[in-house]
Amino acid sequence: MDSHSRLVQFLKVLLPLAALGLLSSLFLLSDSVDPESTIPFAEGDVIERIRDQQITEPFFSGVTEKGEEIQFTADAVSPGGAFSPAEASNLRALLTLNNGGHINLTANSGHLSMEDEVATFVGNVVITTADGLEVTTDLLNTSTREVAGSAPGDIAGNGPIGEFTAGSMELGPKNNDGPVHLLFKNGVKLIYDPKTSER
Repeated sequence: MDSHSRLVQFLKVLLPLAALGLLSSLFLLSDSVDPESTIPFAEGDVIERIRDQQITEPFFSGVTEKGEEIQFTADAVSPGGAFSPAEASNLRALLTLNNGGHINLTANSGHLSMEDEVATFVGNVVITTADGLEVTTDLLNTSTREVAGSAPGDIAGNGPIGEFTAGSMELGPKNNDGPVHLLFKNGVKLIYDPKTSER
């Protein structure tokens, strides 16, 4: 056997052993990995997410028997229990009327009860209409089945005719087939502004 053949035989043994040595040194010299450090959430966040189950950016929409569209959205909804409705944060609704108008509802929070077909807007409730009316109150109960609702507490608003206050408000048609109205009740006070009404 010549020197070239001996060299080839020697390298056939040496090179695989060198490769194994390099590979084993990678594992021996590498830092140990803490499996908990790879979790993208802190332990407190994980526990909170498990305890406070919620749906982020939920969306609910429907059409009334009259053809009006109702859409509800929120930043997050936590499921309710047997005796408590679902809790929503930053609750919003868009009511699209048959005459082409619309009513927007927003609140800091709210409750949704699909069984009772009721949505309750709570805290800094703002109601705006397509014709420039803006009403604020603390509590508004609305239907999820039709364009109807009521604000049992004090309300304040402004619109094309000026600024006004009232003790309560109702939202809905005056009769079954009529258009949707905002009806203010219980001590309505209006500050009429002719300049505003002319715009």
